[in-house]
Amino acid sequence: MSMGVFSMDMAKNYESVNPILLAVVASVFTRGGTALGAASVFVIKKVSRKFLDCSLGFAAGIMIAAAFWNLLIPAIDASKLTVEHEQFAFISVTIGLVLGITFVYITDKCLPE
Repeated sequence: MSMGVFSMDMAKNYESVNPILLAVVASVFTRGGTALGAASVFVIKKVSRKFLDCSLGFAAGIMIAAAFWNLLIPAIDASKLTVEHEQFAFISVTIGLVLGITFVYITDKCLPE
């Protein structure tokens, strides 16, 4: 069974389920995963610096990927509707990204730890 057929069958199965029930199940699943991850602080008393660095690097990578695929690409697509030449659509998004990075950097330098 190919992956495309499998996913289409799954989509057909989900169409017959109450959407509120699907939302509740999805919420319980994601909150349960978050709680399980957060509960690890009660089990693991001492964490090595290397593990902490790897965890923070992984989290940063996930956030960069989420920002790129879920925020920047749709913003560029939306920007194409407002500019005369589509090849310049990225400029307004890039300016916004640079302003956001600058704001976070300045805030980090100005606020005490």
